[in-house]
Amino acid sequence: MVLAEENYLLDGKKIVFRSAKTEEAQMLLDYLKTVTDETRFLMCESDEIKYTPKEEEQFINEHNDTEDALLILAFVDGEYAGNCSFEKKEGSRRTSHRAGIGIALFQKYTGFGLGRLMLKRLLKEIKDLGFEQAELTVAGGNSRAYHVYESLGFKECGRIPNANRYDDGTYDEDILMVLQF
Repeated sequence: MVLAEENYLLDGKKIVFRSAKTEEAQMLLDYLKTVTDETRFLMCESDEIKYTPKEEEQFINEHNDTEDALLILAFVDGEYAGNCSFEKKEGSRRTSHRAGIGIALFQKYTGFGLGRLMLKRLLKEIKDLGFEQAELTVAGGNSRAYHVYESLGFKECGRIPNANRYDDGTYDEDILMVLQF
């Protein structure tokens, strides 16, 4: 699904939300490598990101060409800040009421409400499309994100101990959260 440009004002900053364009594939790959280096709370290490620009273009098109997914890019005062997305849980009719969520921002754009604003916009779309619940995973130790999700109505529904093994030999859990509409 394509999100037309939307403008917001947040903490004195001009915010723009919109869908990705295929010509932004390399920008999105560069972003992914940077944000995975900035925090250990994301899906992998930056050197594990092996997507090609063509594969990223396919990811963009898959999100833009369906009603079961949305990728929202955020710009702050004209600079790319990060994105959030949802996809319908695949499998069968039994899981078709569920939407999985992901979000990541450059660290310099955290802490002033951008993530919350993005998630509120994404959750509105998920609910309007008739999904019955939204799901996400937050890494243990990411208390800021956990509290944002909780404040938006997400409830913890389980933990996977030692789900993440870091290069330094330490571990952390995954916390599963769900929001039912």
